[in-house]
Amino acid sequence: MAAYDSAATARGESVGKKVAIVGGGAAGFFCGIHMKELAGDTDVTIFERQSRVLNKVAVSGGGRCNCTNTFEDVSDLAQVYPRGHRLMKRLFNRFGPEDAYRWFEEHGVALVSQPDHCVFPKSQDSGEIVSLFTNAARKSGVKVLTDSRIDDPVRLLGEYDDVVVTVGGLPSQSALSSALSSYLTLMPCVPSLFSLAIDDRRLHDLMGLVVEKASVSVPSTKFRTSGALLITHWGMSGPAILRLSSHAARHLAGTNYRTPLLVNWTGMSNSEEVRSELLSIAARNSSKLLSSYRPFGLQQRLWDYLLTKFGKSCRWSELSGRNLNRLVELLYDDWYQTSGRAPFKDEFVTCGGVALNTVNPLTMESKEIPHLYFAGEVLDIDGVTGGFNLQACWTTAYVAAEGVLERNP
Repeated sequence: MAAYDSAATARGESVGKKVAIVGGGAAGFFCGIHMKELAGDTDVTIFERQSRVLNKVAVSGGGRCNCTNTFEDVSDLAQVYPRGHRLMKRLFNRFGPEDAYRWFEEHGVALVSQPDHCVFPKSQDSGEIVSLFTNAARKSGVKVLTDSRIDDPVRLLGEYDDVVVTVGGLPSQSALSSALSSYLTLMPCVPSLFSLAIDDRRLHDLMGLVVEKASVSVPSTKFRTSGALLITHWGMSGPAILRLSSHAARHLAGTNYRTPLLVNWTGMSNSEEVRSELLSIAARNSSKLLSSYRPFGLQQRLWDYLLTKFGKSCRWSELSGRNLNRLVELLYDDWYQTSGRAPFKDEFVTCGGVALNTVNPLTMESKEIPHLYFAGEVLDIDGVTGGFNLQACWTTAYVAAEGVLERNP
């Protein structure tokens, strides 16, 4: 370990720690800035392997940066953190979403909460968040080294007092993952938050259509999520699909992303409610063709597509018995076969990373390698879409920064 100048300490001179942060993303910058704000004499260096820092922050939220969430409709953190919810509940007592909101505004970025509880810069520009971090790092004296690839952070402990790893996801084939796995317990990383491809040209023709209250599930599993569903030119996306991909990340990886998918287009909570509503519609519109009345507020294009799958043209008065059962199933448990993830690399989050039972929850320090800390996505913590992953970055980085400074040499 780098030695402290005991003579200087005896003279009452301030001697700060020398800290390396591996990863110039959201967690890395937040950790470094918070560390310097707590102890300005700390020597902090951020190592970033790419030529630019904060790339994922810049493109997050469609370039608007969904920097946190109000959590107002979250009754259980397991709803939004499929992995790591117990740790996040504990860490929120140290630095939670309200603290993050206040931190950004105190640092000059006005925020706004949307009706869906997502929080964005009022400017709707992620560049404002990037500028905040880069400017704050420069003013506080955080050194940032780009094009600086660190494949084995542990080796930095010969030169630095403490090392904080904030590299994001850990692809299993990477040199960094291979190095860390020789020291640490890692959970295998697989993609999370991705769209699903479905080979159905008629479905693709509905590209751009959004169903605001849909539910999706994987049959014979517990995985079921709700939200807006977007039909794309390759299959399905939107919050409902992204949440499903997060909760079912490991299961879907195990199927090579080829699995049956059930869609509830109605917003109803059970099939009997759907049946009752269809019977009520039939009683009021007995002489009309099915195609002339759209149930559950479905858009006409979607209703026409579903009727092609239904395969029968009839009047509402003729909807009974087997035909009624088939239509209930079509609306409530519409079956699709996925053919993979989206045909381009759009995922920004991974499931897996440093096993949480190997990290001190009070400090984010490794139980296996002293003076080695972790923050952000490198940990086995990941959330659904909606600002939850960035909040995990801020929270774990905050705790890691304080853990480093509170640790004895």
